[in-house]
Formats: sequence, structure tokens, C-alpha cells
Amino acid sequence: MFRQRLKTLVQRAGLNQSAFAESVGIDRSALSQLLSGATTRLPRAETLLTIAAEHRVSLDWLMGLSQDEALTGEIRASLEIEEAYGGFDRTLLAKWHGEAAGTKIRYVPAGIPDLLRTEALIDYESDISNRSREAQADETQYRIDYNRRPETDMEVCMPRHTLEIFARGLGVWDGFPDEARREQLEHMATLLDDLYPTFRLFLYDGRMRYSVPYTIFGPYRAAIYAGDMYIVLNATQPVRALTRHFDDLIRAAEINAHEAAAFARNLSKTALSAA
Repeated sequence: MFRQRLKTLVQRAGLNQSAFAESVGIDRSALSQLLSGATTRLPRAETLLTIAAEHRVSLDWLMGLSQDEALTGEIRASLEIEEAYGGFDRTLLAKWHGEAAGTKIRYVPAGIPDLLRTEALIDYESDISNRSREAQADETQYRIDYNRRPETDMEVCMPRHTLEIFARGLGVWDGFPDEARREQLEHMATLLDDLYPTFRLFLYDGRMRYSVPYTIFGPYRAAIYAGDMYIVLNATQPVRALTRHFDDLIRAAEINAHEAAAFARNLSKTALSAA
């Protein structure tokens, strides 16, 4: 049923197989196998979602689970604004994490990644940002639990200098005690070891590259963090453009995922030397 419906979409698109395959991010040879029946395996979830989104059909219809071709529910606007207030489990951000389970999530944080923070850092940053301590703690715990799920695939990329500035107690962290900074870096290193490889942290040179904070939820959408709100992109093309930007950050990384925990532990010595 999937093969027949995929053939329908190819014919309807009026594209040759190479162009159709490129439009949904797969190789022409992979598309040929799917159409010929040479394989009995379905594509990855991310590919199925991209095909459905690109050609405006429901995933249930594409997989033969429904006769209703139309997208169900509300068709969301291509750009939205979502306020960042409230408990994390009650926000669309948490819903998007849930919907993206089984696909890759790409994340550029605004500071220390949420799920890697200690309670002491959450308390400190809540005081200086006027954000709810409970909301931030909820977000941290949700992200930890999410990344322990076996289907999780999350990549995080951030400037190396953010961690170096933190270790020295500079910038917004100038009032955060030395011992608390050391404990934060040790806590981060432990979690990085524990969650690897489903959670992977990459560090790039912030003097050579720049990025606003954002999260890409598989092929679905991207949310750009803008302080007290998120600018949400739901259209396929801008999500792909941000994905390419993120991949460029990964390629420029100086500290790769398997090295990140050791880097954090070495920085903890910097925090001690500042004491």
C-alpha cells in the first residue's frame, strides 16, 4: 500500500525520479528500490514525515492506515510566535519534542544546555532572568528524561567559549560561586558520558562562527529562541535551510561529541584555579 501511494505522489508531482528523490531528501537509488518493491523495509520515520509534509498528505494515508488523504487537524501557519512562559510540560515546545521522537533533534542553546544544568545553576539563572525556577527545573528534567528514551537522537552545537567564560566566572555568571561552577562542569561531564551517543554535544569556535539559539524538530519545524518567545517555522524550506546551517556548525566543531565530557572535566580545573 505504501508503494502504491508513493507511486501516486510521484506521478502527481510531475517530476522524474531524480527530482522527486531530491525534493524529499533521499537518493534516487533508494526511491527506485521503494517503488520497485526490491525492499520490504519502510524508509526512516524522518523520510516518511518529509514525504507527507512536502506533498501535503497525511502520514496515515501514505502508510495505508487511512483512506483519508487530507491532513487531519488544523494546518498550522508557516510562521508563528509562541510565548516561552509557563511550565515546560504545558508548552508547545514539549509537544514538539514528543512529536519528533524517533527523528533527529538539532539544538543550539542560548547558554548552558538546559538538561545539563545543576539545581544550583537553575536557581542562579532564575534569579537573574526573572524566569520561574519551577518552569526551568521542569524543562531540565523533561529534557533529561527525553534523552534517556531509546529512540532519542539529539545533537547540540554551541560555542566553546560559552563554557570557557562560564568556567572563569565571567559575564552573567560572575556571581556564581567557584565551587558551584566546578560542580556544574563535573555534572555536565557525567551526563555527557551517561547520555552518549543518543545525546551528542559539539563545540565550535565562536569567533569564527555565529548562530542564534534554535531547535530543529526533525523535518517538522524549527523554533528560534528570541528571549521570552519562540519564532516558529513550520514550512519545509526554512527548516531545511536551518538544518544546513546546523550541519555547517557541526563540520566546524573543534570539540567533537566523544571529546566533550573530557573538555568539561578539564574546564572544572579552571573553575577551581579561579577560587
